[in-house]
Amino acid sequence: MSSSVENTVITTESQTQTRQAPDGLGSIELLDVFGNDLTVVNAARVSFAKESKAMTEADGKLIRYLAKHNHITPFFHPQARFRIKIPIFVAREWFRHTIGFARNEVSRRYVDSEPECWVPGAEGMRERDPKLKQGSRENPCAEADEAHAVMEESMQGAMETYKRLLAMNVAPEVARAVLPQSMYTEFIETGSLSAYARLCKLRLDPSAQAEIRMYAGMIADLLRPHFPVSWAALEGEF
Repeated sequence: MSSSVENTVITTESQTQTRQAPDGLGSIELLDVFGNDLTVVNAARVSFAKESKAMTEADGKLIRYLAKHNHITPFFHPQARFRIKIPIFVAREWFRHTIGFARNEVSRRYVDSEPECWVPGAEGMRERDPKLKQGSRENPCAEADEAHAVMEESMQGAMETYKRLLAMNVAPEVARAVLPQSMYTEFIETGSLSAYARLCKLRLDPSAQAEIRMYAGMIADLLRPHFPVSWAALEGEF
């Protein structure tokens, strides 16, 4: 188990189009991209039985007009496919975004490999904000070191119990019940450009939890070079 996820700091492996979390466990890898800015343009221009062969300034203006006036259907045509590895508690928030997405997730009914868990360092034990029903302050709580130790101990205990159950020949689909929400899960996800823009709009908001903001930022970083005009226009409407 690793010890921290620090705000939105990421490491980059540009050749494999991968962004990795600071703990070395969480990651988002861009597997495939369908379409480009011209895909958006031609999806819109088909209304007039027209087609662009190469991007022009007029095409760029059209994309910006579409984004500004919330004409989203042309942005559904480009697609991207990712391999995503994030903690379960982040994934459950991520999966609330359903329109324009398809997902297939690793199942611990069939897999009993060593689980991996996210455990923040002491600096990540953020203090509760009494003025918010959800969310936290940026600073650690007063007993951050002890809180980190308590969480670490709990994760280790869950791992030991899981292994003990497997050693007793308990089926993985039953033994997995003791695993914590901080365990990493992995899934393949395909979504439209419009769907990812909406996800990032909501999950990059300052009110979103820091951990999901980090992964949404990775998505934005990976998509931006493939759709420079469209993503800039969509980001401008965030």
